[in-house]
Amino acid sequence: MGVNLEEDLVYRLLLAVDIQGYSRLTARRQLAAQHDLATVLDKAAAAAGLSRSDWIEQVGGDGELATLPAGTSPAVVAGDFVVGFEAALREVNAARDTGGRLDPARGGWRLRVRLALHHGTLYPGPFGPAGDAPVVVQRLLDSMPLRRLLDDPRRDLAVVVSEAMFADVVRTGFSSLPESAFEPVRITAKGSVFRGHLLTRPPARPRVLPLRERPVRAAGGDPPVRVPELTLLTGVGGRGDDFN
Repeated sequence: MGVNLEEDLVYRLLLAVDIQGYSRLTARRQLAAQHDLATVLDKAAAAAGLSRSDWIEQVGGDGELATLPAGTSPAVVAGDFVVGFEAALREVNAARDTGGRLDPARGGWRLRVRLALHHGTLYPGPFGPAGDAPVVVQRLLDSMPLRRLLDDPRRDLAVVVSEAMFADVVRTGFSSLPESAFEPVRITAKGSVFRGHLLTRPPARPRVLPLRERPVRAAGGDPPVRVPELTLLTGVGGRGDDFN
C-alpha cells in the first residue's frame, strides 16, 4: 500500500538543543550533563505553560530535536520558554558551582547549551521528522555563528530563531523577548543558505503581556494555550510518542 504524503504533511514548531563540548567530557560528566539538560528542559517547558509529555522527541546523547504539538503558541515558545530555559540553566549551574570550581578558566566544567527554534512543514517518519523544517532548525543549531556565541566564557546559552520564526513571531511584539535583543545572521551549509536571528543580549527585564494580549492556539477546535501569570515557574514534564 502506498503512502499518501500530502495527507500527513503537517505544520509544526520545532526545537533543537545541543550540549556544547559534549564529546570532550568524561562518561561520568556526559551522564550528569544529560540529566541536567533534562531538568532544564522540564523547567523551561513548565515556565511557558507547556508539557514535554506532548512533545515528539528525537533524542541523541548530547541533545534532541523536539516537534511540538499542533496549536502550540509560537510566541510562548520564542519568549517565555527561552526566558525560562536561561533561568533554569543558570539555576542548574549555580547548584553545581562550589567555590568557582566550575569556572572554565580554572579547569572546571558547567552545562553550556545551544538552542534553535523554527516553525514549518514536515512529514512524520519512522526515524524522525522529514522535510524542510527539520533541516533548517538543525543547520541553525550546528552553525558556527551560534557556536561562537559560547566563546564568551560568561555565556552558558546560545539561542537562534529562524528567519520565519523571527518575522512571524518576534517582530509581532507578542513574544516576551523584544526584537532589539536579536541580530540577523546568514549561514551557508551543504550548499544552501539559511537565515536566522541570534539572541545576542537578554532583555533588560522579561516583558509579561497583559492577559487580553496573550496568544492562543490557532488551530480550529483546539483549546487555548494556558499561559502562566508569572514569567518563571518550575515543574516536571515527560515524553511524547506520536504526532497527534
